[in-house]
Amino acid sequence: MIRSIVVGCGSYLPERILTNADLAKIVDTTDEWIVERSGIKQRHIAADGELTSDLALKAAQAALKNAGLTADDVDLIVLATATPDETFPATACRVQNGLGMTHGFAFDVQAVCSGFIYALATADNFIKAGQAKTALVIGAETFSRILDWTDRATCVLFADGAGALVLQAQDGNGSNDDRGILTTHLHSDGRHHDLLYVDGGPSSTQTTGKLRMLGKEVFRHAVVNLADVVKETLSAVNMTADQIDWLVPHQANKRIIDGTARKLGLGTEKVVLTVDHHGNTSAASVPLALAEATADGRIRPGQVVLLEAMGGGFTWGSALVRW
Repeated sequence: MIRSIVVGCGSYLPERILTNADLAKIVDTTDEWIVERSGIKQRHIAADGELTSDLALKAAQAALKNAGLTADDVDLIVLATATPDETFPATACRVQNGLGMTHGFAFDVQAVCSGFIYALATADNFIKAGQAKTALVIGAETFSRILDWTDRATCVLFADGAGALVLQAQDGNGSNDDRGILTTHLHSDGRHHDLLYVDGGPSSTQTTGKLRMLGKEVFRHAVVNLADVVKETLSAVNMTADQIDWLVPHQANKRIIDGTARKLGLGTEKVVLTVDHHGNTSAASVPLALAEATADGRIRPGQVVLLEAMGGGFTWGSALVRW
């Protein structure tokens, strides 16, 4: 059985840091209000002229360096983003060009905050089908460009960044002892469009639009959906929550993360938390958290890592990986 093994991990965060105190100068909010409701203390914001593809390229380069590979080794790029450089072509193609890669294929995936999980599942299936041997999976966002900076309910939450993994095909025996992606699970429910969306687009308003969210309703669905998909994932491979070494959730809100962990009976010592200093970077949040936790030695080879996310659409999903 072919498995998709994680052989490299990288990230990039813009230099500019926006603290809660900075936000209090431009919108009616306080550090205490933001921390109490989200756990966020600061976030990174892209510089003027710094594009999603710029962030993605730097994360991809870092992941390739970490893997000891070059762009010549890559035959697939899947980039998850809700904030592409342009309506078309795909931001992934800009990254492909930036890497100097003239072979293989590259495309974007759009599932908002679940985008990286969707991209990971897509790349995994290309690898298992034998259509790719080495894949770059990237989550990159410049969410600061679609925020209404007068809406304190949303502008304090979202931020910019990029993270990337390198996957490589390797033979496995088909058991849970294999390294690599063990299972992925994706879901969506379009009935909940109005709870989290951007009020613009090429075919509707011919503008980019701004992010709109009903936070309480999103919170309620998130805790239930994420706990359910994690249980579904564990059931698919006949494993239990106590066999998970690390839960790496979408970094949307500390209260959502804590609620999901409680439903699963997981202690906080098993949860990778970066929302406090990254904010919600949408499709970039899971790979950014992975990059941090692998770089500091928390996530080690052989450990079982559970990834999960939920975003606008609604979309949600999970991936179970033996590192």
